[in-house]
Amino acid sequence: MKNFLKILTITAISILCIACSKDEDQVILNETAQSKISVDKTTLVLDKNQLNDVAVNFTLVKPTFNIAVVSTQQIELDIQGNDFKQSKFIDVVDPTVSLTNKDFNALILALGGAVNVPNQIDVRLKTKVGSAYYYSNMLTLTVTPYMLGPNYNYTDLYLIGDATAAGWENVITNTKFHPLQKTTTTGVYSYTGYFAAGGFKLIQNPGSWDTQYGMGGSEGMLSASGSSGNISVGAAGFYKLTINANSLTYTLTAITPPVNSYTTISMVGTASGDWNTDTDLQKSAFNSHFWIKKNVTMNAGEFKFRADHDWGTSWGTAQEFFGIAAVGGANIPLSTSFKYDVYFNDITGEFSVIPVY
Repeated sequence: MKNFLKILTITAISILCIACSKDEDQVILNETAQSKISVDKTTLVLDKNQLNDVAVNFTLVKPTFNIAVVSTQQIELDIQGNDFKQSKFIDVVDPTVSLTNKDFNALILALGGAVNVPNQIDVRLKTKVGSAYYYSNMLTLTVTPYMLGPNYNYTDLYLIGDATAAGWENVITNTKFHPLQKTTTTGVYSYTGYFAAGGFKLIQNPGSWDTQYGMGGSEGMLSASGSSGNISVGAAGFYKLTINANSLTYTLTAITPPVNSYTTISMVGTASGDWNTDTDLQKSAFNSHFWIKKNVTMNAGEFKFRADHDWGTSWGTAQEFFGIAAVGGANIPLSTSFKYDVYFNDITGEFSVIPVY
């Protein structure tokens, strides 16, 4: 019995010694060199007109450890002051990571960044080894994202000249430009309204002459050249203008002056507020049948135009962005909350809802 107890005691001591030996042999993982992240620019204004151009380049150096390990890396970003509690991540494969304007803008907006103003963004490289995390130095970027707009794939044309409301003042701050009415045929436009005696041209972007149309070699012909002539209006009055930018032709035909006159035209509906509140448009001082609301924030929803804050005369049609609203017609849909310039022609019921970028 004594021998048996001795054997048990020796065995237990041996097991303890072996266990102690294994603990002493375990290697502790140590980071011997911290990871690093650098960037080619720290102040960025993201460009919605160059969506696929590279906006920023990150250069990354992985950490090193005292033993060989398998690690994964991510670029971690967050709004400054959040302490990376609401981070977004970019998986890293190569030692350089490039982000386009489009991708970086989407990332900043996903973080909750404010559009059209500078945002302070903290950035670091996060390395995972097993269940442990290691971090690089931290960078702070100043990033101005742009607002994501609606899916508006249309080209607008605007009247300019002394025969029109805008005059010849081609500056972006001129709020008197009247757009032509788009049609379902690309490149074909119209405008029904008042013209003063004088001349006019058509431009694509207020404040720029880069894309313009004027009279070509003869009446009825258009030219896209900067040396084109003015389209002439011999006598002040109401006309219907049609433009075909595909065939470079136009017509300008006098029409009978309208007899209806309204004190107010407004928008009403969930897109402009609610169905009980009118958002008034402003009557053009040049053309009393043309109504304008500039830079108005609208919601995804529906709306109609109505006269004198009363449902006795209202206009609508189930078509987004532009169309001919019929008296008593369907609600006008709007799919994206955004800022818009809104135009309404009470002669024809034509309307345009144009995003403001």
